[in-house]
Amino acid sequence: MTITDNIAQVLTYDPAQPMIFSSGIFLWLFLGFCFIYMLLQKKLMPRLVFVTMFSSFFYYKSSGIYFFLLAVVTVSDWLIGRMMGKIIEREPDDKRKTRLLVALSVVIDLSLLAYFKYTNFFLGSLSQIIGNNFQPLDIFLPVGISFFTFQSLSYTIDIYRREIRPLDSLLDYAFFVSFFPQLVAGPIVKARDFVPQIRKPLSITRRMFGMGVYLIIIGLFKKAVISDYISINFVERVFDQPEMFSGLEVLLGIYGYALQIYCDFSGYSDMAIGIALLLGFRFPMNFNAPYSSVSVTDFWRRWHISLSTWLKQYLYISLGGNRKGKFKTYLNLTLTMLLGGLWHGASWNFILWGALHGLALSVHKFFSQNIFRHDKRYKSTGIRKIGAIIITFHFVCFCWIFFRSSDLDTSLTIIGQVLTNFHPELLWQVVSGYPWVFGLMAFGFLSHFLPDRWQQHIIARLSMTNVFVSAALITAVIYIVIQVKSSDIQPFIYFQF
Repeated sequence: MTITDNIAQVLTYDPAQPMIFSSGIFLWLFLGFCFIYMLLQKKLMPRLVFVTMFSSFFYYKSSGIYFFLLAVVTVSDWLIGRMMGKIIEREPDDKRKTRLLVALSVVIDLSLLAYFKYTNFFLGSLSQIIGNNFQPLDIFLPVGISFFTFQSLSYTIDIYRREIRPLDSLLDYAFFVSFFPQLVAGPIVKARDFVPQIRKPLSITRRMFGMGVYLIIIGLFKKAVISDYISINFVERVFDQPEMFSGLEVLLGIYGYALQIYCDFSGYSDMAIGIALLLGFRFPMNFNAPYSSVSVTDFWRRWHISLSTWLKQYLYISLGGNRKGKFKTYLNLTLTMLLGGLWHGASWNFILWGALHGLALSVHKFFSQNIFRHDKRYKSTGIRKIGAIIITFHFVCFCWIFFRSSDLDTSLTIIGQVLTNFHPELLWQVVSGYPWVFGLMAFGFLSHFLPDRWQQHIIARLSMTNVFVSAALITAVIYIVIQVKSSDIQPFIYFQF
């Protein structure tokens, strides 16, 4: 292959190998990006243009020609935001026109999302009802469309609610929507948190640098070592053919998937937040040790925090929140999580997953408020806390069965194997047959419960090192990834959402 062919391969989209953070091509491109970014440190406009262009290229390398959808959402919502801003200035007491405009934004964004993500699901469901043999349409799901449409929607809704002012610059808005660290899998960043950082003088403190390097290292290790290895070598086998495994193996596979999806998604979030810090931007935390939760409510305060916050602020509150009585509160909770399940994927399994979490949130709210009379400051301690963590973890794992399984029949097979074909006497044989898998699982779960002060100590140490030491540490992790991975690095799970 000639040099020209290599350059062409780097610059063009390859559907077989979309660019992700843990791929070698991204790491090399990011090195070159950082060099140019530092040269533009004191040149605001060229830096904004350069980052926006690189972000567009990054999305093109992830989704190909469908990067035009990002442009459609960006331009339409910026124009709608500008029009709403002018109406608010002229007629501050008239919400009718701004209500129509925000509705237009919702229709445009959700129509794109609905077509690419849900067309085959709804047509297939209708076909089953009327008894037709449905052949899925050839519709490509663009990477990250759920994330950037929600992020852009939060901007127009906040303008309508008069919580922010519209941006005058299309470049600033394009920078906000397309910023590549969080573009394809979050965190979902609100304009009010991110936009004020865009035109501030670039400043990267030693603390930001140390935290950024730590998060990139830990995120890369979570994703490419723990998540990918246990997925390829154990979890996928169990979920693909659960009837071939004992109930014990299936249960261990469920625990493995719980760790896999956490390491996969929190690993991406860690890298996104870390990369943003190295570029001088701060993102909100997206995960906070979710498997140490003492209730389902606590779990959703710790898991995918940016999505749960978005659903609360823009869906749950819009439905009425807790303002219209207890029954309506429980109904709003269930509907919010049911739609949150549908957001994750066009499948009845995802809807069931969301409905289970919604019902659990409602039940927990009912018992904590009406039976146990707990106030907001109540905290479990001692054996009660341990018991609450174990119960919550196993409920979440039970729900992961429906989230991961390809269909409802597979989910029922998995549950049936655990309940009727358990065989605990096979434990040592199974563990000894997959020593690296269960070694990584043990390491992953134990490290999940480490005190926060350990992490802060490591970050403080990294803050005192220079760029060469940090580069050496990242290189060492990349070397470990190369040694451990048994096939091409797997796409992030949340890319499909």
